[in-house]
Amino acid sequence: FSTKEPKTGTDGTLSWTVDINNASTGEDFVLGLKEITLPDGVTRPYSMWLAGNYPRALDGLCKLLSLDMRVVDPAWIGMKLRKLLDYSEPFGDFMAFVPGSRKQQTWPSTVAYIAQLIIHRYAMLGILDEAGFPLQQMGILEAPEDTTSNKVLPTQGKLCPECGNHTMIRKDGCDFCTACGAVGTCG
Repeated sequence: FSTKEPKTGTDGTLSWTVDINNASTGEDFVLGLKEITLPDGVTRPYSMWLAGNYPRALDGLCKLLSLDMRVVDPAWIGMKLRKLLDYSEPFGDFMAFVPGSRKQQTWPSTVAYIAQLIIHRYAMLGILDEAGFPLQQMGILEAPEDTTSNKVLPTQGKLCPECGNHTMIRKDGCDFCTACGAVGTCG
């Protein structure tokens, strides 16, 4: 929705902040997400920042994810964040609370935890689910097709007496309708 970061007026902008502490790496910082309310009434994050004790290499990640947040289809940022969920660092794993829960789990890295926190915020706003998939398909980033089903595609053939389509073919010695699955005469 914007190639450059939108600038605020004197009324400011909404934001969401969360504290992150990884004792195994000594990182202790705040993650902030700046949010904007779009003309259709939807509130979306459009920029992220970190403040405190963290590796400065994460500034580049913040810049890239901020650009990804401004892509119109939220499926894009969801895909990017899901790819970071299992990013691990040597000796970087740590225990932290699962976003939206009082349970704790081991996270493979601070980056993976940041990704889960951002996905959780998108879920709180009703844009992504907790797994990072969009709740509403926009059709810009095509959803993967379901390849697990064994659907038989209709094939041109004779007239089927059951459904009336011209989709009756000869299969394994029997008449078979590829549209409705009806089995006709065999032999």
